[in-house]
Amino acid sequence: MSGISAILLAAGESKRMGTMKALLPWKGSTLLEYQVTTLMDAGVSEICLVVGHKHKDVSNPVKGKAGVKLVVNENYMEGKTTSIKAGLNIMSPTTETILILSVDQPRTSEILSAILKSHGSSDKLITYPTYNNKGGHPVIFNSKLRPDLNNINETHEGLREITRRYAHTINLVPFDSVIVTLDLNSPHNFKEAVELFA
Repeated sequence: MSGISAILLAAGESKRMGTMKALLPWKGSTLLEYQVTTLMDAGVSEICLVVGHKHKDVSNPVKGKAGVKLVVNENYMEGKTTSIKAGLNIMSPTTETILILSVDQPRTSEILSAILKSHGSSDKLITYPTYNNKGGHPVIFNSKLRPDLNNINETHEGLREITRRYAHTINLVPFDSVIVTLDLNSPHNFKEAVELFA
């Protein structure tokens, strides 16, 4: 399978939120189901869903869904880089584009489509959205960087190390909505986001 593969990160404990982020209500479903739907609607070929903490509960809403590959990261406590590598391990070897997004970063299919379209028409290796010059998510990588992604670790700041190394080949996509920088980290955060976007 060629095309676009997404790594959807949902392995963490959600300590600050106090409840599983993936299962929070969002636009009539759960955050996880919403993310899976918008990624598929944006043209993603496969979603590599990485779970860890309470993995059965988290993955249950999308279990068996077409296009979703599931992997349990037993080492999720060691940091997000272990989850990214777990996702890469189950990804199609022929994918051309790698999109990385966390379950607490909901984006509309229109936003995802626009970023993917911009990446597809650019000769840059990395693409991500910005709002008021602040970088957002998802981050999209050309599959040429797959070996670099497989070598990330927490000690060297994970994905930041790659974006620094390839700073000369980054495609920035400006948006006029703060949603591209949205992270749902706390109950207060979530309440504000629901009022604004959900």
